[in-house]
Amino acid sequence: MENAPECTPSPSESTQPPSSAREPEVVPPGDSEGCARPLNTVPKKLCGYLSKFGGKGPIKGWKCRWFFYDESKCHLYYSRTAQDANPLDSIDLSSAVFDCKANAEDEGTFEVKTPNRVITLKAATKQVMLYWLQQLQMKRWEFHNSPPALPVTPAAGQSGNESTLHLKLEQEAELEEFLCPVKTPTGLVGAAAALQPVPAMPSALQNISLKHLGTEIQNTMHNIRGNKQVQATGHGPLVDESSQGGEPLISDPNTPAKEPEEPPKPASRSSLSPSPMQKPKRQNNTFPFFSDGLARSRMAQEKSVALEQQVLMLTEELKSQKELVIILHKALEAAQQEKRASSAYLAATEDKDRLELVRHKVRHIAELNQRVETLEQDRERLAHESGLLEQQVQVLQQQVQLLMDKNQAKQQVICKLSQKLTEDLVQEDQPASAANGDFLSQQERMEHLKDDMEAYRTQNRFLNSEIHQVTKIWRKVAEKEKALLTKCAYLQARNCQVESKYLAGLRRLQEAAGADVGELPELLRQLVQEALQWEAGEAPDSVELRSISSEYDDYGFLTVPDYEVEDLKLLAKIQALEVRSHHLLALDTVQRPLRERWAALTELAPSAELKQLLRAGVPREHRPRVWRWLVHRRVQHLHSPGCYQELLARGQTCQHPAARQIELDLNRTFPTNKHFTCPTSSFPDKLRRVLLAFSWQNPAIGYCQGLNRLAAIALLVLEDEESAFWCLVAIVETILPAEYYSKTLMASQVDQRVLRDLLSEKLPRLTTHLRQHHIDLSLITFNWFLVVFADSLISDILLQVWDAFLYEGTKVVFRYALAIFKYNEEEILRLQDSLEIYQYLRFFTKTICDSRKLMSIAFNDMNPFPMKQLRQLRAIHQERLEAELRELELLKAEYLERQASRGRAVPESCVSEDEGEGDG
Repeated sequence: MENAPECTPSPSESTQPPSSAREPEVVPPGDSEGCARPLNTVPKKLCGYLSKFGGKGPIKGWKCRWFFYDESKCHLYYSRTAQDANPLDSIDLSSAVFDCKANAEDEGTFEVKTPNRVITLKAATKQVMLYWLQQLQMKRWEFHNSPPALPVTPAAGQSGNESTLHLKLEQEAELEEFLCPVKTPTGLVGAAAALQPVPAMPSALQNISLKHLGTEIQNTMHNIRGNKQVQATGHGPLVDESSQGGEPLISDPNTPAKEPEEPPKPASRSSLSPSPMQKPKRQNNTFPFFSDGLARSRMAQEKSVALEQQVLMLTEELKSQKELVIILHKALEAAQQEKRASSAYLAATEDKDRLELVRHKVRHIAELNQRVETLEQDRERLAHESGLLEQQVQVLQQQVQLLMDKNQAKQQVICKLSQKLTEDLVQEDQPASAANGDFLSQQERMEHLKDDMEAYRTQNRFLNSEIHQVTKIWRKVAEKEKALLTKCAYLQARNCQVESKYLAGLRRLQEAAGADVGELPELLRQLVQEALQWEAGEAPDSVELRSISSEYDDYGFLTVPDYEVEDLKLLAKIQALEVRSHHLLALDTVQRPLRERWAALTELAPSAELKQLLRAGVPREHRPRVWRWLVHRRVQHLHSPGCYQELLARGQTCQHPAARQIELDLNRTFPTNKHFTCPTSSFPDKLRRVLLAFSWQNPAIGYCQGLNRLAAIALLVLEDEESAFWCLVAIVETILPAEYYSKTLMASQVDQRVLRDLLSEKLPRLTTHLRQHHIDLSLITFNWFLVVFADSLISDILLQVWDAFLYEGTKVVFRYALAIFKYNEEEILRLQDSLEIYQYLRFFTKTICDSRKLMSIAFNDMNPFPMKQLRQLRAIHQERLEAELRELELLKAEYLERQASRGRAVPESCVSEDEGEGDG
């Protein structure tokens, strides 16, 4: 794009903010000729006079304003004249869009649309309008692509100029694809426009901005003072005190002094607008149109068409390759299945087993033959439908051909009639005056229509370029926002880590100073109190991230439990900060890809991929749907419509014996969860109905302590009573072994012994250490298995455990129990006192913060973990426990017989006074 020569701005001009309305430094024309520099060294200033539509009531109309652009803020300032000291207002271009009006009454009209308002502007000509629009587009693009401001150094300045020049060239190249660049209108824009007289308005009052009356008065007083100072000097150097930088602008000493110019006379209206007597014909040269631009456009279109064809070919080839891979994969699966069948046949030791394998294979072959017959029938049906569709396509093609022939015939008739009409007009020797006038008016209308068509083409090209650029800017803004959110998450995570280290240091100081808080120094007590009472409520609300100090998590659990002991308060807050830190660090790298994978998984089906996703944890928005599917897999043979409502109705008619115990346990369910402690919450009532329905559904168990926590977790996730009821049924009756919640808790005791064997196998050092201090782990772990860690782990890790538990079963509970001890093994080994070990084991599960590390230990470090071994250990310990119970029953029977053989007589000396008295 060609630019008029510009003078190098003064240093003060380039560094001062746009506090003055006179953006360009105005120097005499004679001086500007010798200071022209290349475009890559002197940036072109965007400024000039435009008409702005505004006002209210009788003064509503077009007002002449001086506009200039501020590079640093991407704002377009405007004032009444170029000599005004303060701008009236500004337009934020960073979020604005532009639109040119081809059908406006006044030519050169365009709009700047911001989120808050729409500004209507008008240029002197259409060429000036297009120049402003293209320049505003380029300035907006440069602002959104400019790097952050750095300290000014010679190298940095040079690299900044190069990057700016590169952006300009890139933007100009993109504009050429849509609209040919407009040459700089000489004398109408830039610093030279300030030397021109101010365009006259119908009345001086109409041009004044009443909305910014204070600024108008300040500018008027400033101009009056400047004129008085110029008149007082009489002669000498010309000093302009209203320059932008605040320093006087002195003209060349060799140039004679100039008298103050008189106010310019209002220009005649005919100088700005064409005379009404002139021909109202729009000139075609108003919108420049270059043939080389068309040629480049055609080449670009041809290249685009060729690339689209190539993409289609590659897409078809990729589709065929994918189909080939699918076929090969199916063949490989069939071969592997055949290999497994052969291996099973060879591994069978008895003829009975081999015969069963052969029968299974025969049944499988029969099923496959039936499927082949079904597919063959479908193929024949589809072939028949395809034939019918091909017939319809042929009929439609014939109709299209007839329509094309008909259209071609119509075009030939139109061409012949037009040619005949032209010949008749040429052959007429003396046409009538009225006909001649009509013909001339038709020609004028055709000229106007051509101009209008050209204007609409130009508007279409500009709007295409505007849409293209706004789309690119929107994408860049979205990328920047994503990067800023990620950076904010990492900074919050680092802040959590620093604060947790600070609290841990305070806790160590407490331990070093002694257990009695009264003996601590005053400074340490003050720091501890401030650390416990600190809240991050002042954090900005613009970032949609969960606050570090939020009192409750997504499921209503208290993030920092309210302990009475000062040490436990610090420990709870340290744990909450570490959990938040791990959550923020994994937000972008782990949770976002995991959410995308779950969002892509529309249909749930058992697979290895689903197992890995469940082990990694289900996102909160997908967890209810996934849990309902997992529960339905477990209880579909037990589920019947209306069963839950029948059980509730049964409980209303008569009271269950376990109702009293259920009522007592309701208030003890999750005391740190707001849903079960708030008096107005509906969760306790829902929990009561779920537990009563289960007690009627399973009379053998009725109710056992621990079931309330299982049902409460199901309610928090599923939020539906019936779904929570069936989840409880699935856990008690299908996932956990039988007699897990019986009166003797047989299966629960067996699992504790199995855990002890697995712990000695997987963690021998820890097992030896606990045996030396005579630690009975069942006192700690029995509740883990009974309520599936509901009272032990923090909610984020607990629900991740349940995600895998509902799919894989009790093996997950053993894996995580071993992983918890492995996670804290070194801490336990440091303790050398049995009382300290028991105290640590009471709350050490709450200190686990890194869910990824715990999951990796459970499903990687604990391998191999075969289910066959688990079944064998359960069978062995169940047999031993049953033998112990039988022996205990024998001892009990012998004791009762021995008591019976001694007789029921009681010595008189042992009779109480009440028993010895008679009825009277």
